Amino acid sequence: MAGVVERMERAGHPPLYTLSPQEARASYEKAAGVLEVPRPQLARVEDHQVTSRDGVQLPIRLYAPSSERLPVLLYFHGGGFTIGSIATHDTLCRVLAHKAGCAVVSLDYRLAPEHRFPTAHNDAWDTFAFVAGEGGSALGLDTSRLAVGGDSAGGTLAAACAIQARDAGIAVALQMLFYPGTTARQDTDSHRLLTHAPLLSKALIDYFFGQYISSREQREDWRFAPLLADDVEGVAPAWIGLAEVDPLVDEGIAYADKLRAAGVAVDLEIYRGVTHEFVKMGRAVPEALQAQADAARALAQALFP
Repeated sequence: MAGVVERMERAGHPPLYTLSPQEARASYEKAAGVLEVPRPQLARVEDHQVTSRDGVQLPIRLYAPSSERLPVLLYFHGGGFTIGSIATHDTLCRVLAHKAGCAVVSLDYRLAPEHRFPTAHNDAWDTFAFVAGEGGSALGLDTSRLAVGGDSAGGTLAAACAIQARDAGIAVALQMLFYPGTTARQDTDSHRLLTHAPLLSKALIDYFFGQYISSREQREDWRFAPLLADDVEGVAPAWIGLAEVDPLVDEGIAYADKLRAAGVAVDLEIYRGVTHEFVKMGRAVPEALQAQADAARALAQALFP
């Protein structure tokens, strides 16, 4: 991991927080696949669209290892609600579909600052409702076996959708969260200790949330900070994978604790010596391969009981 960080620093690219959101997206897109494993070839890789509540067509990509009627993971990419796309997380979604044997649907939700809170959550929930309902059936998916997941900001969206699914009476087999953001305030010990952490510094977190959040009230909304949800009893079982050298590690642990205290089954893994974003570095970081395998195994156990 240290070698990866050193090579990134030596490359001399400007920090994302010094760029415009459009420039930051282009920079992230360009670098996203550099450390990824080879992309698994799958029987189905299809692009479709979902209509949002305000009539916008949201791109989704369906991955499946066979043409059978498979259970499905709805996946939300990370990127601080500001960067990232279906393309930046294409390999990871392929790996999860290949290793777990399930279908994966990846969403291109709308990004900030053009679309501020709660647009990303609304897009995520609209797509969840589509996949859980007739839309998923029309795509040839077994919507009676449904999981939701994501990394970083996508983990926030997945956790919030799991709460909303509980409220809507929609059964979810698993919420799969890679280093999710869960707090309203970035004031945990890990945030204080890792102010200058590689790949996710305080400056970058402030930049992302400055694009997405407009007010204090929005910060304290559970759709942005699931740790503030009044009640998580009865939400889906969770698999949570955290990085040790990550400002978000403490809030990930706190969310696992909150779920467990409410009687929710939680499998928590903390991968030692790695940073935020590590799960997409399978070519260079063995822990990424381990985390991918662990998450896929949890998915398979939940979706193929």
